[in-house]
Amino acid sequence: MDLESLVAIDVHTHAEVSSKGHSSLDDDLHDASSAYFKVEGKRKPTLEETAAYYRERNMAAVIFTVDAESATGTPPVPNEEVAEAAAANADVLIPFASIDPFRGKAGVKQARRLVEEYGVKGFKFHPSIQGFFPNDRSVAYDLYEVIEETGTIALFHTGQTGIGAGVPGGGGIRLKYSNPLHVDDVAADFPHLKIILAHPSFPWQDEALAVATHKPGVHIDLSGWSPKYFPPQLVQYANTLLKDKVLFGSDFPVLTPDRWLADFGKLTIKDEVRPKILKENAARLLGLTKP
Repeated sequence: MDLESLVAIDVHTHAEVSSKGHSSLDDDLHDASSAYFKVEGKRKPTLEETAAYYRERNMAAVIFTVDAESATGTPPVPNEEVAEAAAANADVLIPFASIDPFRGKAGVKQARRLVEEYGVKGFKFHPSIQGFFPNDRSVAYDLYEVIEETGTIALFHTGQTGIGAGVPGGGGIRLKYSNPLHVDDVAADFPHLKIILAHPSFPWQDEALAVATHKPGVHIDLSGWSPKYFPPQLVQYANTLLKDKVLFGSDFPVLTPDRWLADFGKLTIKDEVRPKILKENAARLLGLTKP
């Protein structure tokens, strides 16, 4: 990966469909999320299409599936397939994985194998869809131990989710699991774990800012929202106390980097902070730069 030539690093993109055409969301949740986000362009790009999309824009992208099979009954896009596609497109794709925390010891074993054999750089958790509290010691702590030990990253969805929005009962998805204060316990119990709180964490934005300022290993990505809707305190902290810990993320394909960057360009961000958010902070966290 030619870091110098990259315009930006998008730390939050989704592998929506496998090579066999299988999606990790059922049709009702998929269609509702497309309506919620007012998706522009292809909703289910293949991994190769995603790589080509980012290559055209001279950007790199962290890419992952979401494994919530225990809660939804729908298997994820295989982590191995995501990692293999990233290896084949190593100039633009950075592989993360996702493991349903209810897989227990088998999931822990899989996590270690994905790091050691496939070069996975991090793991995505979606507490609301997966149906667990991040600080439940009986569910995911063994996974966190492997992630901390291997120096990889734990990325947690936080705040409201567009998945299930508009579906009766929200599709059974509960928002309570994604309060970032639950991740504060994880950061305290695993002090060397690298953590990303994904999204402006509505309705818990202040909680996310508090956790990120208090815990050195906690970062915030700005995905899933157009920057024009960012709450003012998030912009203030991004410009000041958290200028080295805030990361560009789009949530592609539901929100494109084109749209995100166009709106980010209109945001009141200091000139010296802008490159940190777009690339430098992510490059450092992902280990792409020399210490």
